[in-house]
Amino acid sequence: MTELAWATLGTPVGPLSVACSQAGLSQIRFGERPALAQAQRPTAAAPGAAGALTGAAVAQIAEYFSGQRRHFDVSVDWSGTSPLQQQVLRTLFESVGFGETVSYGTLAHRVGLGSFAGPLPARAVGQIMGSNPIPVVVPCHRVVAADGLGGYSGGTGPEVKRWLLTLEGALPPTLDWDAASFRA
Repeated sequence: MTELAWATLGTPVGPLSVACSQAGLSQIRFGERPALAQAQRPTAAAPGAAGALTGAAVAQIAEYFSGQRRHFDVSVDWSGTSPLQQQVLRTLFESVGFGETVSYGTLAHRVGLGSFAGPLPARAVGQIMGSNPIPVVVPCHRVVAADGLGGYSGGTGPEVKRWLLTLEGALPPTLDWDAASFRA
C-alpha cells in the first residue's frame, strides 16, 4: 500500500482533503480525510516527496479558489485509476481549460468512445467523472450534459459544480453570487 501524505484546507465550498504519494497528487476528497488516513502521520511529518507534493498541491488549490490560478501543474499520480479512467481523465485534464466546458458525449468522442451514435459512451464518461479521485484539479466539474449542467458527486452536488463553473466564468454569476462564500 502506498503511503499518502494528507492535508485539509478550507475552501468556499467546504473543506477539501488532499493526499499525495511520492509520485504526485493522488486524491482530493470533499470533507475530512477518511478515517484510515486520520490515524496516519500528519503532512508535516510525512516523508520527503509526498509531504512536499502535498504542500504544493494545497498551495495551488488555495490559489485556484482565490482566483489566482487557472492551471494546475502539480504532478498527478494516476496509479489509483483503471486504464480507461486514466485515459478519460487525462484527456479531460489536458484538453479542457479553465472557463471551458465540454459535454459528456464530446469528451467520449475525444477519447475514442464516441465512434457510434447513442448515449452509452456519454454515460460511461459520466460514470468516470463520478469516480474521479482528483476533483477540482482534474476538472470533472467542466463536463456538462448536452442539455444542461448534469450531475456532480462532489460536496453538496450540482450546486458545487455550478459554483466552480461560475468562479471560472463558464456560467454567469447570479445576483447573490459571492466568490468568498458558498450557498447550497
